[in-house]
This record gives sequence, C-alpha cells and structure tokens, in this order.
Amino acid sequence: MATLTPIAPAAPHAAPAREIAIRPATAADAGRVYELITENLVSGHLLARPLGEVELHVPRFLVATDGEDVVGCGELARLSPAVAEVRSLVVDASRRGGGIGRRLLDALITEAVSQRFPRLCAFTHQARPFVRAGFSIVPHPWVPAKIAADCQTCDLFRRCRQYAVVLDLKRTAGARR
Repeated sequence: MATLTPIAPAAPHAAPAREIAIRPATAADAGRVYELITENLVSGHLLARPLGEVELHVPRFLVATDGEDVVGCGELARLSPAVAEVRSLVVDASRRGGGIGRRLLDALITEAVSQRFPRLCAFTHQARPFVRAGFSIVPHPWVPAKIAADCQTCDLFRRCRQYAVVLDLKRTAGARR
C-alpha cells in the first residue's frame, strides 16, 4: 500500500500537521491503536476492543502518522467473501478537523477494492462522513454478515442507534482506477 501525499493545512481547531502519512499498522503500533480506541469509548462511538484483540488484528489496521506519532487508525475486517467492514475508525481528539479521518477512510476503501471485496460496510453514529465518501444508509438487515458476526451478541441488539452504511465497491472500483 502506497503512502499518500500530505493533507491540506489543518482546520483552525486542529493541531497543525507536518506531514500525515497513511500506512499499514505494525505490531509496534498496537498499543497506540488500543489507546485511540479506548479514549473514544466514553463518547459511545466505538466498541470496546481488548488489547489482545487489537494485537491479533493489527495487520488489518491502517494508521495515520505525523512523524513518529500515530494520530489515527481504522481497520478493514473481512465479514464474508462478499463484505468487508470499516471498524474502529478514529482520529486523536486533538487532530480532528484536518481531514485525517477522510484520508483513512479513503485508504480503507482503496484497500477493500484491492482485496476485491464487492461491498464495504460500517456501523456508525456519524453517517455523514461515510455518505460523503459514497456510502448509502441502509436498514441493518441488509448487512446480514455484520449481524451474524457481531450484532446478535451485542447488548443493544434490536435497539441499536447506529446507522448501517454500505458502499458498492464494484461501481467504486471502476471510478477509482
């Protein structure tokens, strides 16, 4: 996966960026990825992930780095041969508003296309960034692989307030070439 070009200057409320790079996570990044996820549990926008799970799945993560500092992350998880999911997409609170999240999402989409997934999904409290990236809001039952993998064991099953969003990568793949 190629390192992407630097982002535009950060928004006034975000810390100024030197050069943000998006790259695959390494085992050395697992602790920081875990911290980013854990720091965002209080807001209720991410599901808890034990450190051992993050360490096990770190090869599925991409990270955004500013120099040596990991400032964001996102995971591309295979739910089935036909569907991958964007999970644990988060940017450090001090760095939000500078386009890092969108760059991570774009890189995850590109990675899903390269892995030839026909569809990409996410469950999110904030659908707007996904819709801007081309996803559509759909009823939860339209993503049965997600429901089978995670939702049935969730305490909020059938009471979930997240949006299910889906991106048809067959159409996206042609547009991204």
